[in-house]
Amino acid sequence: MARQIGYKLIGTIKAVKGTCSAGHKVGDKLELSAYTSAGLCGFFYHDIFPYIVMLQFGGGFPPEWGNPDVVELDCLDKWNTVTIELRRVRE
Repeated sequence: MARQIGYKLIGTIKAVKGTCSAGHKVGDKLELSAYTSAGLCGFFYHDIFPYIVMLQFGGGFPPEWGNPDVVELDCLDKWNTVTIELRRVRE
């Protein structure tokens, strides 16, 4: 079994506008990391990878932007947009 490096990240699908061609649905939860896409659409994973790495290895956003452990991002498909919330889990 692989050792967890860095923080655990949970991606939660918050919205789907239209029909997601990868089949993602509101409420889906994925444990993402720099090492695994956990079934997230490859295009979407590629697009949000820098945020995954930042959160997994301790980076964050300025406190005045809100919670430094959470970011909400949209996929590139503007006709069938999927919104995901990335949340760093501090255990």
